[in-house]
Amino acid sequence: MAGDQEEAERESPAPAPAAERVAAAVETVAAPGEFRNAYRRQLLALSRRIRLLGPFAEELRERRRPAGEEEERALATLADALEKAVELLKLGREGSRISLVFDRDRVMNIFQEVVAQLEQALHDFPYNELDISDEVKEQVELVHAQLKRAKERVDMPEDEFYNDLLSLYNKTYDPSAELAILDRLSEKLHLMTITDLTQESLALHEMVASGGGQDPGEHIEKLSMLLKKIKDFVQTNNPEMGPPMASKIMDTSGDQKSVIVPDEFRCPISLELMKDPVIVATGQTYERSCIEKWLASGHHTCPTTQQRMANTTLTPNYVLRSLISQWCETNGIEAPKRSSQPNKPMPTCSSSERANIDALLSKLCSPDPEEQRSAAAELRLLAKRNAHNRLCIAEAGAIPLLLSLLSSSDLRTQEHAVTALLNLSIHEDNKASIMSSGAVPSVVHVLKNGSMEARENAAATLFSLSVVDEYKVTIGGTGAIPALVVLLSEGSQRGKKDAAAALFNLCIYQGNKGRAIRAGLVPLIMGLVTNPTGALMDEAMAILSILSSHQEGKAAIGAAEPVPALVELLGSGSPRNRENAAAVMLHLCSGEQQLVHLARAHECGIMVPLRELALNGTERGKRKAVQLLERMSRFMVQQQEEQESHSRLQAAAAQVLPQAPEQVQESEIPDQLESPASQYPTLL
Repeated sequence: MAGDQEEAERESPAPAPAAERVAAAVETVAAPGEFRNAYRRQLLALSRRIRLLGPFAEELRERRRPAGEEEERALATLADALEKAVELLKLGREGSRISLVFDRDRVMNIFQEVVAQLEQALHDFPYNELDISDEVKEQVELVHAQLKRAKERVDMPEDEFYNDLLSLYNKTYDPSAELAILDRLSEKLHLMTITDLTQESLALHEMVASGGGQDPGEHIEKLSMLLKKIKDFVQTNNPEMGPPMASKIMDTSGDQKSVIVPDEFRCPISLELMKDPVIVATGQTYERSCIEKWLASGHHTCPTTQQRMANTTLTPNYVLRSLISQWCETNGIEAPKRSSQPNKPMPTCSSSERANIDALLSKLCSPDPEEQRSAAAELRLLAKRNAHNRLCIAEAGAIPLLLSLLSSSDLRTQEHAVTALLNLSIHEDNKASIMSSGAVPSVVHVLKNGSMEARENAAATLFSLSVVDEYKVTIGGTGAIPALVVLLSEGSQRGKKDAAAALFNLCIYQGNKGRAIRAGLVPLIMGLVTNPTGALMDEAMAILSILSSHQEGKAAIGAAEPVPALVELLGSGSPRNRENAAAVMLHLCSGEQQLVHLARAHECGIMVPLRELALNGTERGKRKAVQLLERMSRFMVQQQEEQESHSRLQAAAAQVLPQAPEQVQESEIPDQLESPASQYPTLL
């Protein structure tokens, strides 16, 4: 049996390579997929015609007689034409919809070339020599006739469509017509859902990444700005569109689940949840791998703001990374892992450097307070100088020795020691060494009892360490938070700033929010918010926003009469402060006292700044503003209905009350009334 099977296989030759190419191309076109762009009609027609060649391709694949030289050439010509059509259809599925409209002349030329090449290949095809059945041949001839008609006409996209896009691109449109133009474009480009907007963003990003290191110039940047305009319009006019920014993300059990990812956690380039967020020179945050590709492609501008970047330094955004990790934990999602970076070789100290550091460490152990102080001061300066020194000092075993000096009775020695630890903690590799040495209680001791400069540097050390999520729990449980609140109240401007930064970081962890609220943080923060100088306003609003999500925090904020100040910030604050003001108001207007806060907000004229924020704010600000507008609108409708109901009740009550007796005229009253008393004798 096995021998017979092998014999049969030898008698049936393998399909010719060209025939296999034809069949593979037809199968590729038949695969599921859709076209959502300006050429949808043309692409569907081409796809439908090629799919009709399915039985034809199947017969070519199954034939037993090998093709001759002439037939093989005809098959190769057809395969070339089909493969070119496959590339065009792929461009239609995956290419940038906006870019395709701008390149309409080039795209339509490709269409005409593909149609003409297919038509010619089918016209010259030797059907009889390849034993094609009559039924299949008739179907192929039908496709050929359709292609012949298509070759004779050019089906261009609408001129109005192209002109709308061009006017936005060149900024030549009438401002009063902008919303109408965006409405038409979002519909015709099929950019009506978050999925479509994400796909378009990725397509534009791919255009940059595939540029081979060449700078695509201003054109791609303008296309990105166009997409942002359309996206802002769609999200503002369809706040309920769903699922907004839904992504398939791995949960902690290893299964995929669909979740709504907040805009601020998504990279503006890829629109995906960020794993390793970094800050560029303009202050915008991106996923490291995406912005690195952008920069490697020759760009010198920020993708979001279009501003030229003063440098290409990428600074890790630890606060945002912590917020993303907290959000993942809350939603039962596996926290995104940063892509592994190649291990950088650890710098080795030269013999002279190591000898110098060892000598300083010996002085730290000296019984002479003067030597301790001078050694701590020198280590402080060395650690400040560069990353190489920070690693060398830590490797030499300086951390435990510096920690022992934090309890020194000499305040200057204590100050130098805590500042040296601060400088060492800047290096990522040293953070774990400091924490594992049990540093936090000693640093908190300095924060409570040291000189003002030592206290400020202790606060900065806690901030540096708290960027690591698990350290937030440890630091919060050691009494650091009340001491930071005290420093925020009585420190210098720099000290207050360090304290505020540390408190914000620590309060990202839910368990620390209650500690901060009970330590009296909210009244202090409200004092900063209402301070006419505006000092530390950014820090205060960031902390207020994060505390307002806690039940105790919401109550404490509500008790401080915050609404007038928040409404004022909504109208005149910085973009980030307006966003945070909206977030705080949204929390206040969703609790037990929501009617009180809604009424007060209405009295303060919140509707005007809210509408403006919904149109022109940050992504998070727009979302919060839209939600607040919905609540305010429901509240106002409810108030109106209650007033109308009260008026109706008053009117009904007036109808059922008895009428007052008619007024008796004075002329009708007799001069003397008869009284029963006149019937009795008068007593004398």
